[in-house]
Amino acid sequence: MEIEPTEEVKESPRIHRLHESVVNRIAAGEVIQRPVSAVKELVENSLDASSTSISVAVKDGGLKLIQVSDDGHGIRFEDLPILCERHTTSKLSKYEDLQSIKSMGFRGEALASMTYVGHVTVTTINPGQLHGYRVSYKDGVMEHEPKACAAVKGTQIKIENLFYNMIARRKTLQNSADDYTKIVDLLCRFAIHHIDVSFSCRKHGAARVDVHSVATPSRLNAIKSVYGLSVAQNLIKIEAADNDTSSSVFEMDGFISNSNYVAKKTTMETEKLADPIPICNGVRGSKVVGCPQCQVESSFRGESNRLVECTVLKRAIEVVYVATLPKASKPFIYMSVILPPEHVDVNVHPTKREVSLLNQEVIVEKIQSMVESILRKSNESRTFQEQQEILDRIPALKA
Repeated sequence: MEIEPTEEVKESPRIHRLHESVVNRIAAGEVIQRPVSAVKELVENSLDASSTSISVAVKDGGLKLIQVSDDGHGIRFEDLPILCERHTTSKLSKYEDLQSIKSMGFRGEALASMTYVGHVTVTTINPGQLHGYRVSYKDGVMEHEPKACAAVKGTQIKIENLFYNMIARRKTLQNSADDYTKIVDLLCRFAIHHIDVSFSCRKHGAARVDVHSVATPSRLNAIKSVYGLSVAQNLIKIEAADNDTSSSVFEMDGFISNSNYVAKKTTMETEKLADPIPICNGVRGSKVVGCPQCQVESSFRGESNRLVECTVLKRAIEVVYVATLPKASKPFIYMSVILPPEHVDVNVHPTKREVSLLNQEVIVEKIQSMVESILRKSNESRTFQEQQEILDRIPALKA
């Protein structure tokens, strides 16, 4: 009599808690995805500190060094011990504060994340102090007591050896030229949107700056300063608004390129090149932005102007330009869309790079229609002008 073999019963794997250091390192890799992510977080912190001048220095695409210096209000001495702990922030105290958030940061994760994937040093001074303080952080905590030091107004944060403990991530980011280009592009977009702040960006040790903008009251002048006269002189002013509470409430203004503008990439003052539209949330409203080399960038304009992404808006505007520009050419677009803060959910992405909008489809459709209308009028005007020039030359040809 044969005995059938019994199947071995496999036990279910035990569920256990991950060590806090493992959890934090995983979270850090999600928040700080590459050097440009760290630069973006640090610059936004500087803007939240009411800075009027922000300078960035980068070495090896940000892997060896990222240094961001500002002239903001600095960090209190008593706050330094918890500065880089996760979920410590001065931006809000309760969940309801998100409905009227005035700052670009609010989770208290960025600086903490940087200390888990790099070596962070902070130098800061408050107004009225005779000297500043310098302190280094690792894994969210201070490595030593703050040391008194000479310091200029504001805060300087250095990140060295980024991703030193994430070998696979570091290997995928060996093209330092590519990452530096992304950082330069990011600073250009900040310079166009925050026209009341001066920005500079250079490679560490280099005398020449690759981004240099000064505060100006004119958005067009800012665009001219960053992207050049050839871009600025081919832009058209655009405005749109709706106050229908049953469908959509928004205000939009900005600049879009005309049919004479030819570029290989679409630039929408939004996020990075070839990225969707960024958005910024604010107390009185939110704002969407776009730049040259298509990217539609959105930024909610109000008390805060965080750059975020809106893929739907980017694609809708690109569709309009398909019939206008030569093949493979892309437009330059800067848009500022102001929305009521309660119509924006900023807490939908780990890096705050995307937001959720109320009545997004309606808003996008109305903006797309306005862009289409303005481009059509521009093309008709150009066609009439070309025909008139031909007619003016006919008498000369007959003679």
